[in-house]
Amino acid sequence: MELQALPSRIGQVRRIVSAQLRYWHMDSLIDRAALGVTELLTNVHLHARPDKTCTVKIELLLDRLTVSVRDHDPHLPVVDDAEPLATCGRGLAMVAAMSESWGARPDGESGKVVWFTLPTAATAPPVSARPPRRLVEEVPAAAFAEVERAVELGRPQPTPARPAVVG
Repeated sequence: MELQALPSRIGQVRRIVSAQLRYWHMDSLIDRAALGVTELLTNVHLHARPDKTCTVKIELLLDRLTVSVRDHDPHLPVVDDAEPLATCGRGLAMVAAMSESWGARPDGESGKVVWFTLPTAATAPPVSARPPRRLVEEVPAAAFAEVERAVELGRPQPTPARPAVVG
């Protein structure tokens, strides 16, 4: 989807990404994907020149989700060591910490793509996570006979069947 990386649009894209992951039954990836796309779009909003137009793409391939943001600024991002009291400068470090892999590559002569991947294999429960099977205890047949007799004592006797043909 193409958009202007404005604060109001960033929230909309985060909700769209979350909804798509719910549709794909990848709920366990929603928080990390939403955080990552927010950080990448915020970088476009703060740093991209000449404009804030960008394209967000999410792609699900086998065991990996890839989220990428393409903008029209050819300058590749640099991960800085933010000062302890700094209020910005940690976005790409967070993306690196919460993702399986991430990177940036030039895209044509006037743009770049910044991306990150999340593994999807962790979302499927492993086979060993199933609860162990419980064995049913054997019940002697005599116990069922006793229950059957007790039930029959209080039951009225069935009436004889009548013919269904009206005569």
